[in-house]
Amino acid sequence: MSTTTVNAPSASIMFGALRAAVTDPARVKTRALDRYANAHDASHFLLIPQAVVVATDAAEVGALLCAAAAQGAHLTFRSGGTSLSGQAITDGVLVDVRRNFKNIEVLDDGLRVRVQPGATVRAVNIRLAKYGRKFGPDPASESAATIGGVVANNSSGMACGTVDNTYQTLESVVVVLPSGTVVDTGAADADDQLLKREPVLYNGLLELARRTRSNPASVATIRQQFSMKNTMGYGVNSLLDFDRPVDMLAHLIVGSEGTLGFVAETVFRTVPKLPHVTTALLVFPGLEAATAALPALVATGAATLELMDALSLTVGQQMPGAPAIVLDLVVQEHAALLVEYHAESSEKLAQLLETGMQTVNTLNLTLPADFTTDAGIRGQLWYLRKGIIPAVGGTRPQGTNALLEDIVVPVPALARTCMELIRLFAKYAYENSMIFGHAKDGNVHFMLTDDFSSPTGLERFSRFTEDLVDLVLGEGGSLKAEHGTGRVMAPYVQRQYGDELYDVMRRIKVLFDPAGLLNPGVLINDDPNAHLKDLKAIPAVASEVDRCTECGWCEPVCPSRNVTLTPRQRIVSLRAIEQARLDGNLALVAELEKDYEYDAVQTCAADGMCQTACPVTINTGDLMKRLRRDDANPVEKAIWNVAAKNWGAVSRGAGVALNVVRTVPVGVILAPNKLARAVLGTDAVPLYSPELPAGGASRKRRAVTTAPKAHPSIKVEESETSHA
Repeated sequence: MSTTTVNAPSASIMFGALRAAVTDPARVKTRALDRYANAHDASHFLLIPQAVVVATDAAEVGALLCAAAAQGAHLTFRSGGTSLSGQAITDGVLVDVRRNFKNIEVLDDGLRVRVQPGATVRAVNIRLAKYGRKFGPDPASESAATIGGVVANNSSGMACGTVDNTYQTLESVVVVLPSGTVVDTGAADADDQLLKREPVLYNGLLELARRTRSNPASVATIRQQFSMKNTMGYGVNSLLDFDRPVDMLAHLIVGSEGTLGFVAETVFRTVPKLPHVTTALLVFPGLEAATAALPALVATGAATLELMDALSLTVGQQMPGAPAIVLDLVVQEHAALLVEYHAESSEKLAQLLETGMQTVNTLNLTLPADFTTDAGIRGQLWYLRKGIIPAVGGTRPQGTNALLEDIVVPVPALARTCMELIRLFAKYAYENSMIFGHAKDGNVHFMLTDDFSSPTGLERFSRFTEDLVDLVLGEGGSLKAEHGTGRVMAPYVQRQYGDELYDVMRRIKVLFDPAGLLNPGVLINDDPNAHLKDLKAIPAVASEVDRCTECGWCEPVCPSRNVTLTPRQRIVSLRAIEQARLDGNLALVAELEKDYEYDAVQTCAADGMCQTACPVTINTGDLMKRLRRDDANPVEKAIWNVAAKNWGAVSRGAGVALNVVRTVPVGVILAPNKLARAVLGTDAVPLYSPELPAGGASRKRRAVTTAPKAHPSIKVEESETSHA
């Protein structure tokens, strides 16, 4: 892990400048625990920030940008931290925009929605549900993925394809540029204001648009690349799609991974949520048969075609609530397609299904196709699909890390590409590697597990990546389809687009961020080995949590997420302590452990809410309760065990004691009181003060003759994380 820091005087000056930029200096966090707990995202990379700042609004972000520029520091914005390609980590200043940017405003009876970056996709969809509308992008991580990350990565998902993704449904954005300028692209005079306030940027975008449009090769490359899902490099298609620089700016921000500005607010056009749906899991004898069936199934008008290979199905059998069709399957070389049809009416759905079955009946299926409209069964099927990534990662061998890649090729080439991927897995001895994803779009994901930080693991991954690049680009595909370029593919952007368009992308970065202030090394990186550096180590720490893939799905449901640490942060901090111990950095161990006791162990609600969201059913509270037991004073524990079994007598005795001590001088009481606190702990025994009340009289228990009724004014509100 990287622990790069500035020298002490420079750090002191930088921290002072950051604290001066925010209304509450306490929101600039520099403790080791804060830095290590917030360092981790869902990727296989790790950098340790020098400071973590919890920003409150766009104005404060602008002030932070100016302060960082003056100090030569660099900033990275983090919202949900579900990113998989290393774009949400930094060894500079990490700005948390999850906590205070959660506003959602439904506009025009649900036709549009205004959202801040910290709101989750699920929260937006809950607000839109009563209007019969939904958010266009539909990532599998929608319970934890935030709008900030959706915009930063041009997210798409399972059904939206390239029609309803972030780029296509974005209407306007409020962005804070590195200069501190705030641009609302939805304002009536937005283009004029951009020219007035940022003339270099405005004219530079016009020049790049002319340059790109006048080059037939560039136009052809852009049209071909962006006809597929594609999040590789900057969205240079905006230079062709729009004429006004302010619109080019808005759509260049999409997919820019926080390297061009801070997205403070967005307005999206929503899409209809078609009420009539039918779903089936089609099981094939093998992956080749499943992928070969895709072109015919796409032609039937299927809304989704989600691919799952044999390992995906095997792991799915171990997930709680797995559907019966998977539980009853003896998995060998099987593969499956999760197929779904959507319609505005039952009649239209019947027509779609009839057309679909004409094709399905010609396929070589292992089991008969069983389409269902039952919401419970459909929910089980989708829970299986959405939980695959972290669930498979949770089965990795101890001491290894999970690396998820994301590619796209033209649909006719997908079967051939998947077969070649399997050959590459065998060539580089990547056992238990899986392939799954959005097959309708030619977009698949695959997971590798290895100790990538070891010399042999690093060398194997380096050679595998080179072969992968040759394979995907040879099929006319893109090396990244929806997870963002990040650090993992930044060295290959030039190879995918060629020198001319790569130079256009470099010019875009300089126009927006001439000082290189925002998220350096992400998306554009001239280091050919950038993807092989700063890889995360995963030391074993406790059997209760060692399966954690750091996906972050648990965070939105944690009661302490805005007070101390989240479940993910409790786990990664424990891993940081263990790694520091393995590295012989005992000073860091002591510094982390000092704050871990309160921030992680004592403030965990231990209510098990994290388990309800975790794809591998980790209950971090179980670990925290065990740590409390292990750390408990044995004398204190014995006394409290007796007290718990005799609580009536204890409470009566406490009342008598309070009455007695009021008749005794305070000085006489304090000596034994302090001794008891030393033996039993300051949390268990309060320090006596004359202000304490006298003991109260015992209350008689009243018999309850009728069940209590809720007051009619009391309503149960649907929380942000309810499973709608």
